[in-house]
This record gives sequence, C-alpha cells and structure tokens, in this order.
Amino acid sequence: MDRCAWVNLQNELYVRYHDEEWGVPVHDDRKHFEMIILEGAQAGLSWETILKKRENYRKAFDGFDPEKIAVYDESKVQELLSNEGIVRNRLKIKSAIQNANVFLKIQHEFGTFDAYIWSFVNDVPVQNNFQAIKEVPAKTELSDRIAKALKKRGMNFVGSTIIYAYMQAAGLVNDHTNDCFKKSGCVCRGS
Repeated sequence: MDRCAWVNLQNELYVRYHDEEWGVPVHDDRKHFEMIILEGAQAGLSWETILKKRENYRKAFDGFDPEKIAVYDESKVQELLSNEGIVRNRLKIKSAIQNANVFLKIQHEFGTFDAYIWSFVNDVPVQNNFQAIKEVPAKTELSDRIAKALKKRGMNFVGSTIIYAYMQAAGLVNDHTNDCFKKSGCVCRGS
C-alpha cells in the first residue's frame, strides 16, 4: 500500500496517524483545539515526538477542554512544567492558556470554531495535486492569511508554517501525494 513519503513506516503509531487521521476533515471543536495546541508544541521538534506524547498531553491538559485550560493559573503552569510526559516549555504552556481564551471568544462569535476555520476554505477542503513530497509547501498564502487572522485575535504559536501543518492534519487541505492510498479518501467535507 503506497503512503505519503514522510511516513516513518517503522513507527506503527505514525503509520496509524497517517492512515486514520492526517488529512481527514475535522469538524469537532475540541479536536481542532487539540490540533492547534499540539502543532504549536511541535515547533522546533519532530511530529513523531509530539505524537508519542499526545496521550500525556490529553491527560495533562484536561482532554484539551478550552474552558478548563482558559482558567489555568500559575500553580497549574508549574505542575505542567514538572510533567515529563509533555514538552516542558513555559512559553508553549502559557500559549495554550492564551489560545484557549481566544478559542472560546471565536466560538462565542461564530457559534463554533469549526464554522470560523472552515470559512477560510468555503467549507470544502483545498485539493492539492502533488506528485512528490518535495512539492508540498511548508506554508501558503492561505496559511499566511489564517495565521495573521488568529494572531490578530490574540493567539500565539500560530505562525504560517504551524498553521499550514494544522490545515494539513485537520483536512482543510488535502496534501496526500497522488500516489498515496488516502488521496481519494480525503476529498469531501467529512462529518
């Protein structure tokens, strides 16, 4: 079975992530929030590192419930900084708290974060046509625009490269290469 060339076939967790999650359109707000926080946590690290720590993150960050995270205080930050199961970076932890507050404001304004984020692509995933992984960009004009909009609202760790990785993971863009068996499975809006 052909897969995107970036998949480490020696890592079963990574293979499952590619086969079952990456590029599948997401429409659940908590999943969106989790993905944004984890993509920010990944900055400067490999995605495999974050994927291995994802379950620890889910436990440490209350299942990525933005309402709970929005009210984390300094004692919770200290607790997280001592948690060896996550990336112990004060700026990234504080960013999760800040981003939770912004996320809740977006939900309040648009009804759901999902409605807000999918409006950037008119509710339909962008279908790219890449033959090889080297053709896939690290960022695009669209990710620049979304990153700028999120930063303007007060989010951080949401630069264009991070947002493009999020867009790929959340299925806002279909960047499975043409030879990948998942390419045709990620072409609709999803559920």
